[in-house]
Amino acid sequence: MAYETIITEVKNRVARITFNRPQRLNAINSVLGREVKEALDQFAGDDEVLVLVLTGNPRIREKAGRQEIKHCFSAGWDLSETEPVEPIVEMIAAYEKPVIAMINGFALGGGCEIALACDFIFASDSSEIGLPEINRGLLPGWGGTQRLSRRVGVSRAKWMILGGESISGEEAGKIGLADFVGQKENLDQAVSAFAAKIAAKPPLGLKKIKEVIGRGYEMDLADGLKLEQEALGFLMQTEDFREGIAAFLEKREPRWQGR
Repeated sequence: MAYETIITEVKNRVARITFNRPQRLNAINSVLGREVKEALDQFAGDDEVLVLVLTGNPRIREKAGRQEIKHCFSAGWDLSETEPVEPIVEMIAAYEKPVIAMINGFALGGGCEIALACDFIFASDSSEIGLPEINRGLLPGWGGTQRLSRRVGVSRAKWMILGGESISGEEAGKIGLADFVGQKENLDQAVSAFAAKIAAKPPLGLKKIKEVIGRGYEMDLADGLKLEQEALGFLMQTEDFREGIAAFLEKREPRWQGR
């Protein structure tokens, strides 16, 4: 499918959605929101896709006879936009398949909130990550106040949101905002290797583990443990479980069927 503001591709069971409004630093407008939702819907129903990666294209300009490259995940909500933006953040947070945010450059405001809704955040050490909405008289309204505090703690979340300042990818790794931090030249390789590792796992197991951790986090321990046992019982009835045992005993790689 051809899109106006995103690029999609699938390789080795990993789908990639690339924000493609580099002239606006991949700021999120109604068209981008709608197209991301359409792509998410498409990949959700595709059994050949097990992992999703979100990233953004850089802005490239000619300046003084040379190329100026400004890397960006997304600079957030497009303030020139008047139409409502599709609520893709909650859709990403509830997605059944693992989602990885690959941040190289700016991830500000809504861009940061999209990343926070993902299961994993990979960032280059020179990235710029933050929630500057306070500087416009607003607060992060796409889950930033809630998800950031759950990732880095209440005090650090207040420090970032009330101060309205950005931090580097390196600092994001230190406080637990980013799960992996590396040089921008190696970031794509690191994300691809991790995504491939997950995509080699049994599909039903991936789905159930993500569900149990996500739902269980909001429960008390007893209810969470009950949920875990129910999921375990379900998985033990699947063909993939039987295949996993057979592959172990036969000393070979398993051939998952998603059944």
